[in-house]
Amino acid sequence: MAKDHSRMEDSNTSGNPSIHEVSDPHRRTLLQGAGWAAFAALLQPLTACVSLPPGAPRGIGFQGIPAGFGDTLVVPPGYVAQVIAPWGEPIGVPARMPAFRFDASNSAEDQAVQMGMHHDGLEFFAINGSSTHGLIALNHEYTDDGLLHPDGFRPMNADKVRKSQNAHGLSVYEVRWVGQRWEMVRPSRWARRVTLSTPFQVTGPAAGHPLMRTQADPDGRSVLGTLNNCASSQTPWGTYLSGEENWMNYFGGGSQISAHHRRWGMREKSAYGWDAHDTRFDATQNPNEPNRFGWVVELDPHDPDSTPIKRTALGRAAHEGAWVALTRDQRAVVYSGEDARFEYIYKFVSRDAMRDGGARANRELLDHGTLYVARFDADGTGRWLPLVHGVGPLTVANGFADQGEVLIKARQASDLLGATKMDRPEWLAIDKGSRWVYCTLTNNSARGEDKQPGVDAANPRANNVMGQIIRWKEEGDFDGLGMVWNHLLLAGDPENSRVDARGNIQGDIFACPDGVCFGPNGLLWIQTDAHATQMYKGEMARLGNNQMLACDTRTGEVRRFLTGPTNCEITGATFTPDGRHLFISVQHPGETPSDRSDPSQPQRYSNWPDFRSDGRPRSANVVIRRLDGGIIGS
Repeated sequence: MAKDHSRMEDSNTSGNPSIHEVSDPHRRTLLQGAGWAAFAALLQPLTACVSLPPGAPRGIGFQGIPAGFGDTLVVPPGYVAQVIAPWGEPIGVPARMPAFRFDASNSAEDQAVQMGMHHDGLEFFAINGSSTHGLIALNHEYTDDGLLHPDGFRPMNADKVRKSQNAHGLSVYEVRWVGQRWEMVRPSRWARRVTLSTPFQVTGPAAGHPLMRTQADPDGRSVLGTLNNCASSQTPWGTYLSGEENWMNYFGGGSQISAHHRRWGMREKSAYGWDAHDTRFDATQNPNEPNRFGWVVELDPHDPDSTPIKRTALGRAAHEGAWVALTRDQRAVVYSGEDARFEYIYKFVSRDAMRDGGARANRELLDHGTLYVARFDADGTGRWLPLVHGVGPLTVANGFADQGEVLIKARQASDLLGATKMDRPEWLAIDKGSRWVYCTLTNNSARGEDKQPGVDAANPRANNVMGQIIRWKEEGDFDGLGMVWNHLLLAGDPENSRVDARGNIQGDIFACPDGVCFGPNGLLWIQTDAHATQMYKGEMARLGNNQMLACDTRTGEVRRFLTGPTNCEITGATFTPDGRHLFISVQHPGETPSDRSDPSQPQRYSNWPDFRSDGRPRSANVVIRRLDGGIIGS
């Protein structure tokens, strides 16, 4: 979900060969010979074992809608959508609930107890198993400082930096179904904001490592805050996982950037101006501070007094998010990807089995285990390569002193192992019935450019502005080291003038798949993030605004369910336990091509959702239901 693609996706400068260098670069499909036979043998379970609740219907049951082009949110006939919890709304912390000011004059202190900016991944945590009372945990990916401050981004100052930092992070708020609508419960004993001032515990092999130590934290085991959080998931033991994605853009490295920081995309100055006003983000003064970001974070939303945790055993990356499956013996397998061009897909397998007793009983579950990185071979099979110190090239001689350094430098380790460089792997979804794992590869317009990797079997299109969805199934259980894989679909418009942007979608067209999840009736839900600048280039002319679609993985049919307001991103999806209410996030409505709104014209592109003449566009959660009370999508 990177916003400025030219700024955030070109950090891979290593010479690691991609799979196209050892296979036919013109191959447009991937399964032949033995690989095809293996895949064909697994197709039958895919069509027969979708995980469904008892009595739930199958297939797509709603009337598809046309592409959207207006500044509004549209759902199918028979459905209704309600906006809830927009940016700036008081979160419900009992001590203080300042109202949002539409002129953006709320202080940094106000913002610390209000909904953060640019909602992204969210999860519904039922209270006592209820589908009408629960907690929403979500993250706030980044800020548009042109909207956040009355006079915009420039000039930046310390007060603006503090307000921006308080608009990042995580939120927990309480919701209840009252009458025929959802309401935020305020005040609430569960309400919580996590900002750049919130202490996090660091656990796992990199905790206390010399590369994690700073003057402010000489032990290397406590970090203030989390930032640029993107996708999310709910663990089987009841906690919230979120990935720290494009954290490198908040740091300034000066003119002498180390090779390590340069591999992670650090620039001389930060994109947000924080380094000029907060020395923590000046890597020339605090060279280890960047190493303390890029982790998967875990939060217990039911315990507002708990300390959130950065889980280093899952590896450091530009994490989109992390998703958990359980092996048959109840060990946790955590899948994650990096939303960056030519980066990697990872899998962590826990040493221990999940225990009964929720978050407290599993506090150390994600601290012990093995991290792997994926290699997708051209014959439709693949391997998980261990990121373990001393194995293969991951030695002291190659710059890895110990396991902590392997995890801190996971990209460099993956380079040496020869993992497959992907087209921005973002959200993942695990079909626990068929045991297939799906991953969105949003796009990569740099594929095939000079000095960049060319096409390969898993990433088969040069100048890929449309994206694709890849899927795989492990050998044996989720902890298997081998896999078979193929593409669910190549996104795009069949009528596009560019052959390599046409796609092969069966049904409603779309581009740039991003969010993805399985719903209560076995449908795969797909959300899109076609960046505004791509719209202006004309590539998305028929695709309209960003949207949400349902896919029947048994047939391949794709049907459009929702379209969002102008220049927004549709992201995040979570269902109530009964499947009758769907919460999503509408992020950055009205986002400008420059990523910095003109403060004199805050409504230039959108004034959703308030539609006030004196307002400004606000990210928000939206909850959707069927008018007849049925299961969403059926």
